[in-house]
Amino acid sequence: MSTQLLVALTVIEIVALVAVLALFIIAITRRLRAVGNALQQVSGNVISAIQGNVFLVGAGAAILNNQLDAIAAMLPAVAEKAESLPSQKSQQSSYGRDPVIGAR
Repeated sequence: MSTQLLVALTVIEIVALVAVLALFIIAITRRLRAVGNALQQVSGNVISAIQGNVFLVGAGAAILNNQLDAIAAMLPAVAEKAESLPSQKSQQSSYGRDPVIGAR
């Protein structure tokens, strides 16, 4: 084989390699664009679903806060009752009754 033939075949091989690589890059670019479009559609649906759920949580939070405020307002009375239990227990024991067992 002559040197000119080897150079020509090498140039043809390099051009073919570059052409094949360009085709693969074009194919990958198309696939990535398709995936990007699909992700954009999915993310739009997910965002709208999340916004709907956040609205529901916001509406429920107001109701929950009102109920928690009512419970918090009742806590001092519950604490007073709880504090008075030991004194009631000692008074019952002094009368000869054990509240757990009954009469002694």
